[in-house]
Amino acid sequence: MLLRQLEYLVALARERHFARAAASCYVSQPSLSAAIRRLEHELDVPIVRRGRRFEGLTPEGELVLAWAHRILAERDALLQELSALRGGLTGTLRLGVIPTALPAASLLTTPFCERHPRARVSVESLSSADITHGLTEFELDAAMTYLDGDTPRNLRGQTLYEERYVLLTPLDGPLADARKARWSQAASLPLCLLIPRMRNRRIMNEYFAADGATATPAIESDSVAGLYAHLRGGRWSSVISHAWLRMFGVPAGMRVVPLDGPVRGPRVGLVTGKDDPPSVLAEALLRVAREAGVRDALDDLLHSYLGSYLGGRG
Repeated sequence: MLLRQLEYLVALARERHFARAAASCYVSQPSLSAAIRRLEHELDVPIVRRGRRFEGLTPEGELVLAWAHRILAERDALLQELSALRGGLTGTLRLGVIPTALPAASLLTTPFCERHPRARVSVESLSSADITHGLTEFELDAAMTYLDGDTPRNLRGQTLYEERYVLLTPLDGPLADARKARWSQAASLPLCLLIPRMRNRRIMNEYFAADGATATPAIESDSVAGLYAHLRGGRWSSVISHAWLRMFGVPAGMRVVPLDGPVRGPRVGLVTGKDDPPSVLAEALLRVAREAGVRDALDDLLHSYLGSYLGGRG
């Protein structure tokens, strides 16, 4: 059994199409199909359910796939450790990030690259569910995501910061001069918010409900960039996480208003798998995270926009 055969199987399971899997591995489709048939022969089990097209894996194939992920992860960990012994980390750190934390990702990736100039970083915007899948299937080395009761026990997390929510509203709006606004007041404004299936929006809905209100935005987007594209028109308001200020700032003609509620919201953290041995790249990123001061950097940014409206750090 060759590692290459396992790589082909992982690609096929990911792409769910023989031609696309072959293209992703830079081989011809007949070569990939032949390699998987040899793997089936060597293990003496059917791995792929075949019809006129790829129909999925057999139960035996799902088991082989799980081991393939594990074996390839062990291979990668060995190569990373050897490269570290030779004078520095190499390889690609695969980092998944929930969309609402992307503006803060460079607070980790930039110092990581400065410390390990021979390594590369691949950042992918993913949902919380896709991040959990990617970590458990060894498709990611680490991820930035919410740390809550939904985090599986086979993952470990390190808090980076707590989300803090503020209102972005036009300078000529009814709450522009308020020193602080209630969530129920924000709900009465013409709003644009993230779509309901996103975790950030569900958290905000809980805060609206706790203040006896329901937000009914006229505009909903599945990206932070989509929200800001509408805010620049001066018609809409939005409730945002303070981390977004790092990338997008405050659009012209708008101001930031603090919201009543918890001083610190849900935790966003760096999550890795509980590998044994651990991923060398993931461990290196964890060391960077412990020294990066992400929470302080984002809080300082928020204070710079709010000025005297926020007061002490509480």
